[in-house]
Order: sequence, then structure tokens, then C-alpha cells
Amino acid sequence: MSADRLIVQEVAPRDGLQIEPVWVPTDEKVSLINQLSGAGFSRIEAGSFVSPKAIPALRDGAEVFSRIRRAPGVIYVALIPNLKGAQRALEAGADELNLVLSASQTHNRANMGMSGDDSMTAFAAVASLTAAVNHDAASACSIDGFRTAVTLNGTVATAFGCPFEGAIAEDRVLKLVDRYLALGVGGITLADTTGMANPRQVARLVRRVLERVPAKALTLHFHNTRGLGLANVLAAYEAGARRFDAALGGLGGCPFAPGASGNICTEDLVNMCEEMGIATGIDLPLLIAMSRRLPQLLGHDTAGQVAKAGRNCDLHPAPASISATRPAVPAAA
Repeated sequence: MSADRLIVQEVAPRDGLQIEPVWVPTDEKVSLINQLSGAGFSRIEAGSFVSPKAIPALRDGAEVFSRIRRAPGVIYVALIPNLKGAQRALEAGADELNLVLSASQTHNRANMGMSGDDSMTAFAAVASLTAAVNHDAASACSIDGFRTAVTLNGTVATAFGCPFEGAIAEDRVLKLVDRYLALGVGGITLADTTGMANPRQVARLVRRVLERVPAKALTLHFHNTRGLGLANVLAAYEAGARRFDAALGGLGGCPFAPGASGNICTEDLVNMCEEMGIATGIDLPLLIAMSRRLPQLLGHDTAGQVAKAGRNCDLHPAPASISATRPAVPAAA
């Protein structure tokens, strides 16, 4: 894989649907993930195992994971809040567990119902469980020749700003990254939970985190709340980041953060990359077709722009009035 390739992790089935007011049937969730699996993604956040009371829209996470058609080479990620959620996700066959705590104490209490320190203590138990599961899988490998290793990703929410506390110190974010790494977490996500980041800020923090984490293990999660989502992607990419979360149609938002709006839009991001010559390996026409079906599924319009306007190469016929008066082209001599 080229070092310049931009990796998109599709998060619409989890982050995108968690805030939707209408219930999306399990069949539709499974169908959406199966279509995404065939679109060229290597990573899909397929659901979460949080309390159904907290996020009722995703209460069918276990059934979704059990019914999706898994494509070779695709990592299916589950968001988990605690040890119980991790146990359920592992039973459902998640390939990666995504842990989330906030750099903001206020947001962590609103989102997780506990302090950041308490969240990290709970994650230590998850890390121990995952290590035990992987050890058992490695032992079984000598018997049946098959091994499944579950990976962990640690997300730092409100890494670029908090709607309650305002600015977040970069050193605070770095300390949380270090604590995740000390637990044995292999991947790190920096999340701009309510779209407060700006490109210069993003570039600065990404460079500092890349001193601790290789580019292949760092994910940036941007929201387009204030219209800077794709600008922040470019700033992070030019600073060395290569992996980004995005949601089909620009769906999503945190239900525990005032003013939160959708993620950066997957098809808009892939379109930008294609126009700039940055490879993603993702089927853009298929994404656009899928995005155009979302309003019927959800009952409202979506934020994506390319699905509305089409690609630059999707040209239109000239107006009939121009065609009728256009001078004939002289025949070649």
C-alpha cells in the first residue's frame, strides 16, 4: 500500500446512525454495512455496545454483527464503553474495540457518566480481557490453524475543544495518548467532537502525536460543524496523518454535546482526494448512489454536497438554445 494513500474508516453505521430520531431497521443496517464492505473500505465502524437506554438507535448491535457479510481484509469495529460492552462485542465477533474518553472532564461525565480517570481504569480491564482472548486464540492456532487477534483503539474525544470547557491543552491530550499506549492500545484517534478544530491547530497536534504513534495507527475524526472538516483533513494529511473517519452523507453527531453536527462526509472526502490525485481505493460512484438513497431511509436530507452536485466529470449537455445557434464546425480541408 502506498505511503501516500489516504485510508477512510466509514463510521455511518455507528456514529452516523446513533443520533437519528427514527429507528433504522436491523435489515437496513446490515444492508448498509454489506454495501460498504463492497465499496473498497478496509475499516468499518459497524455498531456499538453501549447501554440501549443511552443509545436506543443502536440497541441491535449484536444482531447486526452476527448478520453482516464479512468481506476479506475488512476490519469491523465496535464502540464499547466498558468491560460489559467489550464482552458483548467480543461475543459478537468484533475485530476491533474502540474505547472513548474525553480530554474534557465535563464532556466525559456527560458522555460516559464518570471521570476520565475512572474511564481509563475501566479500560485497563478491557485491555486485560482482550489480551486474554488473543492469548487463547493464539493457543488454539496450533490446534486448528486459525487465529483471530482483536485489536484496541483509543479515542480522545474533544481533543481540539470542548463545548463546555472551551480550549483543551495539547499536553492534556498527549498525556491521555500516553496512558492509552501504556495499556497496550495499538491505535489512537483524535476526535474533534463538535467541530471546534482549525487547520493550524490540527497540524500542530498531529505532528506531536506522530512522535508517539506511527501514521498507520493514528486516526483523525472530524465533524463539519463549522465548515472546516475537509480543511482539517488536508492539514492533518500534510502533517503526516493517513487515516480518517468519515460518514456517508455526512451523518452523525454526539448526542451528549450541544451543537454537535455531522461527521465529514465520506463521498465529499473521497471526491476531494480523487480531484487531488490522492488514492483511497474507494468506489466513489457507488458511494454517491448509496448516499442518494439515505433521505428515503432516514426521512430527511443529508449534508453531503457531491451527492447533490455530482462529480466534476459528470458533465451536462449544453442548453438547447446554445446548441441551436452554435455555428457549424468547418469541414477539414
